[in-house]
Amino acid sequence: MSGDFEWRTGRHCIFKNHIHLVFVTKYRRGVLTDEMLERLNEVYSETMEQMGGELLEFGGEDDHVHLLVAAHPKTAVSALAGKLKGKSSYVLRQEFWPEIKKKLWGDHFWSPSYCVVSCGGAPLEVIRSYVESQRKPSEKKHIEQSKRFTGARRNEDKTWVRKGAKGKEQSGGIR
Repeated sequence: MSGDFEWRTGRHCIFKNHIHLVFVTKYRRGVLTDEMLERLNEVYSETMEQMGGELLEFGGEDDHVHLLVAAHPKTAVSALAGKLKGKSSYVLRQEFWPEIKKKLWGDHFWSPSYCVVSCGGAPLEVIRSYVESQRKPSEKKHIEQSKRFTGARRNEDKTWVRKGAKGKEQSGGIR
């Protein structure tokens, strides 16, 4: 866990996508031990790396775990949660089955639900204010002015030139 919350880049995007996940054991049973939590930390780090993300923070108690992850925007949160829960359940059952079977029964380790919270960045009020303060679309006058510059280019002497109706260049001030 690098602990650095810098901007990350993808092929067509730049992002800082932090997600807080909470997974609860089936029936909220106190199954997890310190040794299991250490193993989960390793499994989650490895899984996030395989998915092109990063496990930034991890913690837990006997009946639930908290993860703070950085994920690529193309990663669906539901797929992320499913992968993390599925792999961790498999590993824990393989390595700690004698301890687990005393407290859980059936085929499930985690509760089927999970909690997800997007986090980081500016408070919602700041973002809301920023979005509301964006420029309004151009007025009709500005649109007409833009149309006059269509097809125009600058000459060597920095004057505007555009082609006339018969393809001849017309110079002079464009109004």
